[in-house]
Amino acid sequence: MPNKKSFLSFAALALLCSVSLAADPDVKKSDSGICHEKGSASYGNTKKFTAFATLDECVKSGGKLPAGQPTAASAMATVKKSDSGICHDAKSPSYERTKKFTEFKTIDECLKSGGKLPK
Repeated sequence: MPNKKSFLSFAALALLCSVSLAADPDVKKSDSGICHEKGSASYGNTKKFTAFATLDECVKSGGKLPAGQPTAASAMATVKKSDSGICHDAKSPSYERTKKFTEFKTIDECLKSGGKLPK
């Protein structure tokens, strides 16, 4: 009965593939800490990963975006506290250049966290 055996093998393989595809997360954080969204260039190549439902969850877990991709949070950030502890609001000349930062809703929140105003 090779036909029945072949059919069962094919059916099992098809089921396994459909379960595998359905289980693909919306965001994969690679072992190197890069967050890849479905549809991005490296998403399909990322085999060893931690799954996340959203890009925001991935980034909040310590993940980074691929080079050259701004975060939605950084685009909407009101105040950025740089790694050197300087609080920059949208009016600051350094606001756009500040790439590594902690986001705050207000200057007051940033200052209360230990940040300083630019000179």
